[in-house]
Amino acid sequence: MNDTPEIIIYTDGACSGNPGPGGWAAILKHPATGTVKEVSGGEPDTTNNRMELMAAIEGLRAVDNDKRHSVRLVSDSEYVIRGLTQWIKNWMANNWRRGKKAGAPPVKNADLWRTLSELASAHDMTYEHVRGHSGHPENERCDELAVAAIETVRARR
Repeated sequence: MNDTPEIIIYTDGACSGNPGPGGWAAILKHPATGTVKEVSGGEPDTTNNRMELMAAIEGLRAVDNDKRHSVRLVSDSEYVIRGLTQWIKNWMANNWRRGKKAGAPPVKNADLWRTLSELASAHDMTYEHVRGHSGHPENERCDELAVAAIETVRARR
């Protein structure tokens, strides 16, 4: 795999209250062609962490999954980045529990982690954490889209 990914996915999730109405967003960029695609959505009763995971999931779902790509996932969520790079292998080995001992608590959001793991395994992934609300253009745009998705969810109530 070379250092330049075929696709860069920027993600962000947001929640108004935690739990509360939430939104997620992803921006997909194809550096070789300059193509940009934005996707977003929301849920009426969710958590910030679930929206961060949904942003990554839906970003990967928007990739042409008929072939393997080099993908860089860029997120301001340490939860998503650490989960994918540090925690997920142990969670899987422990049958989606947070430890090996009997009675260890289940991994929170295991349903979404399973989906994200499956989608990520279809590609050659790298991960980058960016600081949220620090002026990073794509992260700021994802935040705008996620917040707008919350307003759309509220309007449907």
